[in-house]
Amino acid sequence: MKRLHLIAGMLVLSLLTACAGPRIKLFTDATDPLKEFTIEGSGGDKILLVAIRGVISDNPQKGLLRSSPSMVQQVVSQLKKAEQDKRIKAILFKINSPGGTITASDLLYHEIISYKERTNAKVVVCMMDMATSGGYYMSLPADMIMAHPTSLTGSVGVIFLRPKVMGLMDKLGLGVDVKKFGKNKDMGSPFRESTEEEQQLFQGTINHLGERFTSLVRKHRQLDSEALAEMSTARLFLAEEALKLGLIDKIGYLSDAVKETKRLAGLPDDARVVLYRRAEHPDDNLYSIAGVATEDPRLSLINIELPEGLNLATGFYYLWPGAIGGDR
Repeated sequence: MKRLHLIAGMLVLSLLTACAGPRIKLFTDATDPLKEFTIEGSGGDKILLVAIRGVISDNPQKGLLRSSPSMVQQVVSQLKKAEQDKRIKAILFKINSPGGTITASDLLYHEIISYKERTNAKVVVCMMDMATSGGYYMSLPADMIMAHPTSLTGSVGVIFLRPKVMGLMDKLGLGVDVKKFGKNKDMGSPFRESTEEEQQLFQGTINHLGERFTSLVRKHRQLDSEALAEMSTARLFLAEEALKLGLIDKIGYLSDAVKETKRLAGLPDDARVVLYRRAEHPDDNLYSIAGVATEDPRLSLINIELPEGLNLATGFYYLWPGAIGGDR
């Protein structure tokens, strides 16, 4: 009860100070600099652990008390900071994501490749519950991809999502008056069905984006024709299936991924595993990292937001839709 009263008091205080007077910060936020925290090890060489959790997007996340930078911005910020520290010899991405927007997934892919080229650092991916679609796409530049025994991956494909409100509008007696220049100007409108020509145009775009995805898989994974055919169905794979097809390199746990990262980078056993964050969390370990947007653990007490999947806008996605609405 005392905690609820404290939270209520802080909410009132934040609302009262929003309009006038000096700004009072109740929690750490994205305006604070990233700090380095050691998870394990005591040596001089370092492995940076970066957690990717949730839908991949380049849109900021807006909450009741604050807005967090987008996942893309957070990851790029960590890569830029790591580049300035010559003792960071490798990056281990801990991915738990169903994918996301096409552009955001491609941006992370590009930034990881660029980081490797600038630093010659090793990159390893460890998949948690899932690293599907865009989560797999951003994993492709890794020197090694490891999955937990129960991980899901795959879903190498494209999906176009848009709301359709025609039926509801008909029931309510509502309509939309549209005047346009160019017959395809309102293509994809949620207020009417698509024409056959528009469906073909959409499918052409989807095919092009899907072929880009599969071509990158061919480039990075060197799959045989049978594996390529199976992968191109955009189905999900358990870790053992993905290993047989060549989509991943090994099966293991996060601690195993740390050992493999040290081996690939030629690091001693006492190399440190570090992470960048703005607030200290008690009892930190490899599994207690919430994600790239982690700022202050106290915010979890008053987190009032819709699940990420419910905020998806109309568009093309590298995303497994089965995870929409879930908290990954």
